[in-house]
Amino acid sequence: MATTIFFGALFFAQPALAHSGTGLAGGFLSGFLHPLSGFDHMLAMVAVGLWGAFLGRPLIVALPVIFPTVMAFGAMLGMANVPIPPVEFGIALSVVTLGVLIAGGIRAPVWAAALIVAVFAIFHGYAHGKELPSAADPIGYSVGFVLSTGLLHVVGIGLGMLHKVRGGVVITRAVGGLIGLAGLGFLYAAIMS
Repeated sequence: MATTIFFGALFFAQPALAHSGTGLAGGFLSGFLHPLSGFDHMLAMVAVGLWGAFLGRPLIVALPVIFPTVMAFGAMLGMANVPIPPVEFGIALSVVTLGVLIAGGIRAPVWAAALIVAVFAIFHGYAHGKELPSAADPIGYSVGFVLSTGLLHVVGIGLGMLHKVRGGVVITRAVGGLIGLAGLGFLYAAIMS
């Protein structure tokens, strides 16, 4: 019941709350808390770990490494103001896509899974890179942000490990479906804004 209420609330949440563009307090704690302040980013990070766990080796390790690595590249693009397609649309699409891949039990080849995660990481990194120069302590902020992102991947991996227990596949795929539905809400809001 609590899970249903939680994901129901996520569906109606506004997207990109973490990407206000108003500047950052800076420092490690601010960076650590930042990924937790927007459900769109949080769900995408959990989904990356969950999908990696569902896919197994080597992707259970590779996807959570690829995402923050490419996210750093996306952040550099954001700091350099390199134009890319609408960022909030890309972030919302990442939540929808990852949710659908998990819900559908899609077993993508290693190269395809890595490419999907890398493309979406650019959008997430770009959004945060646009805000990073305003942080009082950009290095501390970045360290906190990456650590928090990694921990969200670990949460997803933990959820994904449920697929190994009896009936767990149903649970992990249902969680993927709920993530995808929340992503549709984010996508709708991104299109309407």
